[in-house]
Amino acid sequence: MSGNRVVVYKGPGEVAVETIDYPKLEIPSEVSSKMGIKQNAPHAAILKLVTTNICGSDQHMVRGRTTAPVGQSLGHEITGEVVEIGDDVLFVKEGDICSVPFNIACGRCRMCNEGKTGVCLNVNPARPGAAYGYVDMGGWIGGQAEYVMVPYADFNLLKFPDRDQALEKILDLTMLSDIFPTGYHGAYTAGVTTGSTVYVAGAGPVGLAAAFSAQVLGASAVIVGDMQADRLKQAASFGCETIDLSQEGSLPDKIEQILGVPLVDAAVDAVGFEARGHGANAAEAPATVLNDIMSVTQVGGALGIPGLYVTGDPGAVDENAKVGQIGVQLGTGWAKSLSFTTGQCPVKRYNRKLMNLILAGKANIAKAVNATTISLDEAPQGYREFDQGAARKYVIDPHGMVAK
Repeated sequence: MSGNRVVVYKGPGEVAVETIDYPKLEIPSEVSSKMGIKQNAPHAAILKLVTTNICGSDQHMVRGRTTAPVGQSLGHEITGEVVEIGDDVLFVKEGDICSVPFNIACGRCRMCNEGKTGVCLNVNPARPGAAYGYVDMGGWIGGQAEYVMVPYADFNLLKFPDRDQALEKILDLTMLSDIFPTGYHGAYTAGVTTGSTVYVAGAGPVGLAAAFSAQVLGASAVIVGDMQADRLKQAASFGCETIDLSQEGSLPDKIEQILGVPLVDAAVDAVGFEARGHGANAAEAPATVLNDIMSVTQVGGALGIPGLYVTGDPGAVDENAKVGQIGVQLGTGWAKSLSFTTGQCPVKRYNRKLMNLILAGKANIAKAVNATTISLDEAPQGYREFDQGAARKYVIDPHGMVAK
């Protein structure tokens, strides 16, 4: 193969599809040179992309709200067919269709051995944890592409047991790389269980996945808050209660109108650092959601925070927010004995069991998040529509393998 078409960041609000070199069984030079690891990667595999999704985390970069450089390759939600393996790959074969956790993990360090694959110690010289196609995450090439290299393939790849069944359910299975485990992680770490009442902030794809996951976990009521009418309609389509945060009124009062009390047992932040205040013309206020979920969660409860918070935001509302310092009312959380779980979802903790739910016909996550297939060339338009609030999860189909 002579080349590989991949989506790249071209500056605030702009992406393009460009041709780069076809991937090799090598890890990025910045990882190998700075961490003393051999660049040759006989433990790796090359995948032909079956599906690859646009994520809200990608949008933060494309909006110019991170330190991503122009030319940054994009895409970390990867499902593909193995087309080449290194000599040390023992249990994955060419032709296997696999889900790729967005966390890149070595499977050998202390964190990986403890199941904390989101903060692997051997894949990023800048900080613990790495991801495909993301700023400050090790320089790994993104997966919104025709082909991608996956290191430590035996550890990272989740093989689907039957090829035909996988292709039949591919729009559900493609969510296993990130948003289904991430949404589930948000709900699970918030303590959602049988009979729980739950508030999910944000009706984007991760918020919808968190709401769906809360139902899977047995919640008695799931309330989703957002400012986009179409996204709230999508949440309502699978049985969620909804709150339009563009309307006046306090969040506890709106919850009380639904539940009879102004508190929930568990809450999830699926918005992150670009949060806005309430009301039709609300300004950006990055601590809004964190303060909201502390205020409406029952004492002794828990908060799941899969929403992204960054240490560098050049477009932030003030100097503190530019370095990740935001006005969180931590005293409220302390006084209420709330617990918090933040950070990248350790996808491998959940993806196999969630795959089993999908294959058993018990988790139609694609319908919940309104999966919408587009071609690789349509990726720039998909980014624009997603940025405008489209109630869709855009799934890129680079090789036309998704059944129409």
